[in-house]
Amino acid sequence: MKKISPKILIVDDNTDVIIAIQLLLRNNCAVVDSLTDPGQLYSTLNKSAYDVIILDMNFVAGLNTGNEGFFWMNEILKIDQDVSIIFLTAFAEVERAVQAIQDGAIDYIEKPWDDSKLITSVIRASEIANSKREIKSLKKINKKLRSEIEEEQNIYHSSSPEMLEIISVIEKVSKTDANILILGENGTGKEVIARQIHALSNRNEKMFVSIDLGTIPESLFESELFGYEKGAFTDAKESKTGKLEPASGGTLFLDEIGNLNLDSQKKLLTTIQSKKITPVGSSKQIDIDVRLISATNQDLYEATEKKQFREDLLYRINTVTIEIPPLRNRPEDIQGLAKHFLNIFCNKYQKSIKGISEKGIRFLQTYSWPGNIRELQHSIEKAVILNDSGYLTETDFSFRKNSSKNTFDTLDLENNEISIIKTALQKHNNNYTEAAKELGITRRTLYNKIKKYGF
Repeated sequence: MKKISPKILIVDDNTDVIIAIQLLLRNNCAVVDSLTDPGQLYSTLNKSAYDVIILDMNFVAGLNTGNEGFFWMNEILKIDQDVSIIFLTAFAEVERAVQAIQDGAIDYIEKPWDDSKLITSVIRASEIANSKREIKSLKKINKKLRSEIEEEQNIYHSSSPEMLEIISVIEKVSKTDANILILGENGTGKEVIARQIHALSNRNEKMFVSIDLGTIPESLFESELFGYEKGAFTDAKESKTGKLEPASGGTLFLDEIGNLNLDSQKKLLTTIQSKKITPVGSSKQIDIDVRLISATNQDLYEATEKKQFREDLLYRINTVTIEIPPLRNRPEDIQGLAKHFLNIFCNKYQKSIKGISEKGIRFLQTYSWPGNIRELQHSIEKAVILNDSGYLTETDFSFRKNSSKNTFDTLDLENNEISIIKTALQKHNNNYTEAAKELGITRRTLYNKIKKYGF
């Protein structure tokens, strides 16, 4: 028999019926609660959620119309539209059974019941409830994702030939399952492009799972991505699903893939080739079906020559490569992007700013944007927050001086820290692990500082 673990609530004024059903379902269900008074449904359902409610149709002695059951079903569905209801009655009639199904019940079972039929009915009802909730969850996720794409989708506000070519490539590859490698400096919008590919793909009703590999310590790579079983290691108090499993059927975005060490690269390659994952501490393999999109700010071809990145993994992840040019190389995109972010932040902060002056746009176009689009976005947001004139000009923008030298002209802690970090990154060719060692900090700390300063 199929193993199930739903939460069940039995509502019946006959305690013998309740006990019998509890004994029947206790080995197959996570929870089997009961009520003898349907009037307690309001407080019970406001405290706990159930997958299936087995509901008697008659509670008042001498009344066998079943109207009470229909009344309570309607009250239940007002509280939880996704719960599955199975009617239980000693007076089965075809007409009432049809009405029950039409009004929202999943099944209509006669007392005394057939044990196998009741179990089958509970399994089916549980699966229907789970499907409803999964669909609702996916719709909510997709609504949020589309909203984020509308807000962050700045690629369509670009006019440079390079970005128009990238948009064309995105539209071509989105409908395929080809693995994509996105290259570009920090802040150029690699995840934005990955989300757009997912949104245009045939997988857009499933999950888009983004994993920032730069924030995962090397020692936790397997447990974070593949999950683990209870007791697999000292702190594994409960089993945990890894980050890869929820992406099955959808898109998996691996950001900062260039920072994986060789051991982690081998494990990732094995997973991509076999399309299976094995949680830490388990011998059970789980099938996964993902569309893989990877991103990095590093030159992976140079890394393969230096034996820092596996060549076989590189050719697995880059069926198609999209390289995003830095913002300083496409100043013609700045006006459209700036206006796009201006609209977003005016709406967000309820500001009435008419636009950006021509001199202001020219000023933005002369800056080198080491933090790329992310830095432009932050600059526009700051200007919107502080502006009171109703129009942005060059005086609304101020930028730190760029410096790659490890010299200190001022005692400004932030600028000096940025300078030191950039020097370390340049020295180690953007290898976060080596740069972090040089700086005497963890790779995660280094990554957080890079995110903080927007470069």
